[in-house]
Amino acid sequence: MNIALIASEVVPFAKTGGLADVCGALPPALEKLGHEVIIITPRYKNSKISPPSPIVRIGENVRVYFIEHAHFFGREGLYGDQAGDYRDNLERFTFLSHTSLKLLKEIRFRPDIVHCHDWHTALVPILLKTKYQADPFFKNTKSILTVHNLAYQGVFPKEQYSKLGLDGHLFHTQGLEFYNQINILKGGLIFADAITTVSPQYAKEIQSSKFGCGLDGVLRNRVTDVYGILNGLDYEAWNPKDDPLLEHAYSSAELQGKYDNKIALQGALRLEQNLKIPLVGFVARLCHQKGVDLLVQAMDEIVRTGTQVVITGTGERRYHRMLEDCAHRYPDQLGLYLKFDEVFAHRVYAGSDFFLMPSEYEPCGLGQMIALRYGSIPIVYKTGGLADTIRLYDPIHQTGNGFVFIEYNRTALVRAVQEAVRIFKNKEQMDFLLAQALRQRFSWDKSAREYQKVFNKCLTPSS
Repeated sequence: MNIALIASEVVPFAKTGGLADVCGALPPALEKLGHEVIIITPRYKNSKISPPSPIVRIGENVRVYFIEHAHFFGREGLYGDQAGDYRDNLERFTFLSHTSLKLLKEIRFRPDIVHCHDWHTALVPILLKTKYQADPFFKNTKSILTVHNLAYQGVFPKEQYSKLGLDGHLFHTQGLEFYNQINILKGGLIFADAITTVSPQYAKEIQSSKFGCGLDGVLRNRVTDVYGILNGLDYEAWNPKDDPLLEHAYSSAELQGKYDNKIALQGALRLEQNLKIPLVGFVARLCHQKGVDLLVQAMDEIVRTGTQVVITGTGERRYHRMLEDCAHRYPDQLGLYLKFDEVFAHRVYAGSDFFLMPSEYEPCGLGQMIALRYGSIPIVYKTGGLADTIRLYDPIHQTGNGFVFIEYNRTALVRAVQEAVRIFKNKEQMDFLLAQALRQRFSWDKSAREYQKVFNKCLTPSS
């Protein structure tokens, strides 16, 4: 089938989060299944395109088309700057949606499936069912909308409705109206032929009032069209055996480099260089969702276990201050690197014994998959994709691949860390867990086959 993927960010060209990883890895995996796939994405000021061209290729022959607009996309950030989101984001991504559909006609790529991602392209399913409903070019085209994080919905003042370029009036409760504002994601959820999200557990969670972000009713109305498909991991891109960003390479067959990376990481942050001290890593945006509040609350008890903690990331200034205060109290046990630095992030994955993800909610999460790949044992809250990928380690039956806490509070988090430290002190059990982690595989090939099933269901005429 012909598949056109439209997204606001795609690896390796532009990235702010996991959305880009998915949109860069899924098309080549679908291509391997025999489909013709193209990608449409903005050309940002800082997009990494080599050689410079309006069309490049990834995978074997997945064509990537870049939408250019100097005013809309010629900026430092993808969605905003230090002052916050760009005020014209509605116009920017409305332009992306309209232009993408026009481009498909210009290049005569008649898609069976248009695969859209998050609110930035959620206008596309609406356009296909309204403005382009009678267009013979799109007569047999079906739209899929993937929700990577339901918390980001594209909500704008109702006075901007005319900027959407829609045929007909859709500002009502069964359309884009949301508490007297425009909600683009809501419209996409209503008009898309199918809805996917990035893990089976998250697909269930977003249909609840707790995690539905005000759209749980819309999703429950479409329950038969909602599918949870776990993201995969690019095991060629994430491989400690040949990762150019690591100081020491290693593999499951030769682990010395893993230990050398730990010593190097401890030294870089002026912590005691000692392999017998358990080291917990944390790589994430510094925000409430990622559990920074909970981590700070638990820090006193975590360091009392004799554990070293390494934290890297950037985010809200208040979290920077909170963590800096913790580091001031525990300079010998807490190492901070509060910057966005891909090199340092790789070194935390490689140098840590454990990897902490206390996210309050986590649609899928790639951090835990990367951590397993690098032999860093995850400690996670049981939510979303974390619940789908990390199973509690049972030392008696030697099953499981990490440590899981099921109540979202300080006490439960501390107990999970304490159990991890207890296992760390048992070399036989720790060696088993390490070997178990390095064997884990969350393949994009499997995920692509699940997407293929959804696409085929959409294209199969209902009886």
